[in-house]
Amino acid sequence: MELIAHRGMPRKARENTLAGFALAIAAGADGIELDVHATRDGAIVVHHDPALPLPAGSTPGLGPRAIASLTLAQLRDATTGGTDIPTLGETLALVGDRVTLYVEIKAAGIEPAVVASLARHEGRSAVHSFDHRVSLRVRELAPRLPTGILSASYLIEPGHTLQGAGARDYWQWWEMIDAPLVRQVHDAGGRVVAWTVNSAEAVDRLASLGVDAICTDVSDDLAALVRKSPQR
Repeated sequence: MELIAHRGMPRKARENTLAGFALAIAAGADGIELDVHATRDGAIVVHHDPALPLPAGSTPGLGPRAIASLTLAQLRDATTGGTDIPTLGETLALVGDRVTLYVEIKAAGIEPAVVASLARHEGRSAVHSFDHRVSLRVRELAPRLPTGILSASYLIEPGHTLQGAGARDYWQWWEMIDAPLVRQVHDAGGRVVAWTVNSAEAVDRLASLGVDAICTDVSDDLAALVRKSPQR
């Protein structure tokens, strides 16, 4: 069973930051999951939400600043120290070939820029999204780059959905994973990735079902247990 750090180590460092990613690697994670958007000038940046929160004391009624409306320089000016939101390139440089990088594409139309960044990376990487069309678009651009689809509901035919998207990884909310789902995904040639798993009891249950990977906020707490899993 693979251990994937969910946005780094969000209980020890702010999520989706280089500091959090470094902690996840030190904790023994096999992979790191992160989210990406694009700035107005085309930089791919690591951030969960599509907009920046407003600073304290902002004018009432002023809306949040969309990342897509800012250049990278403006984004850096708007964040503490200029490095709270790393670029995908900076993250790839930090990670190197030590872990697999799982990139969740959040914004529409940024697949070419993401694929181009990953193509320059010598380490292992994959992309996934709640928008299952992303997998098809990425496969057209980079047929050898693994893709995944995210699901927060229980689909009746997960294997068909996986194959329809041309994806390898089926990212399923962990509480909805059962033996039939794992069997159907495996029969379709895919892998089951459980998110977000933060307890030893859940790891034991998912390992017994044959889940291939877990995505967790607490890589440091679960690393030893996952290494003992028969799925390793």
